[in-house]
Formats: sequence, structure tokens, C-alpha cells
Amino acid sequence: MYTPIVGTLGYILSPDRKKTLLVHRNKRDNDQHLGKYNGLGGKMEPGEDVFQCLAREIGEEAGIVCVETVLRGTINWTGFGPNGEDWLGFIFRIDRFEGEPYQGNEEGDLSWVEVDRLLELPMWEGDKFFLPLVFDDDPRIFHGYMPYENARPLSWKYTRL
Repeated sequence: MYTPIVGTLGYILSPDRKKTLLVHRNKRDNDQHLGKYNGLGGKMEPGEDVFQCLAREIGEEAGIVCVETVLRGTINWTGFGPNGEDWLGFIFRIDRFEGEPYQGNEEGDLSWVEVDRLLELPMWEGDKFFLPLVFDDDPRIFHGYMPYENARPLSWKYTRL
């Protein structure tokens, strides 16, 4: 039976649209993401819709309010979790926000990174497949499938609608 963990992942653009806010997961030794750079987000809670989940997570992790948000895609990550759990992720780009982002949170340090240098950072190997779709000029939403095994992607395919 397929019962994925549903989550959101957001990439916040700087006002000049040249940088995105990432968390460098460097604060918890038992973190599955330790040492990697990630967008912000997390698990959906009962009673939330997908946007409410994203807005809550961004507020908790960065201290800002999402003002202009675009759904860029969805990804079915089977076998991704630390114990092989399946994840269904909704990937957003936050084009405008209010507030001043935190310097860090309980997961790690927050930093603005040039969008054109993202793929140089230590991150999940699979992120390098979908990140270009988050920041490109194609307005269509992508829907991807990326099965994982032993913390590595086995393949990547997507459809754009």
C-alpha cells in the first residue's frame, strides 16, 4: 500500500531574483540531511492544506511571510526517508515575502545563495535533477518521480503540464 508522507519544499527568491534562501543542515548530528543544503519546508500536519503547510514551515524556519508563491511541481520520492519511507513533495518558489529572514534555525544556518551556483553546493544528489525546473522560465508545473534506494536516486522522470 502506498501511504506517503506529504510535505512541502520552498525556495525563496531574493528581491532581485538572483539568490535563494537555503538552510545548511549543520546543527543536528542525527539529521538525515546533515551537511547538505536544502530548501525550507517539512511535513504536512492534519487539518492543513498544502499551502498552509508551506506557509507555516517557512514562518517557523525562516521567520518570514510568503506573499507571492508559485507551485513549481510535485515529486514522488519512493524510498527516500531514513527508513525507506515514501514522500510526496510539493515544490514551491516564493517570489515575494515580507519580513527579515532569520540567520538560522534549529536545523542549521540560513544563507542566500546565487541561483546560478546552486548545483555547486553539497545537496541531495536528486535535487540537482529538479532544481533547474524550479527556477526556469517555463510556467508549466512539473510532476516528477524519483525513486531512492540507500539515500541515492535510482532514476528521474517528469512530465510538465
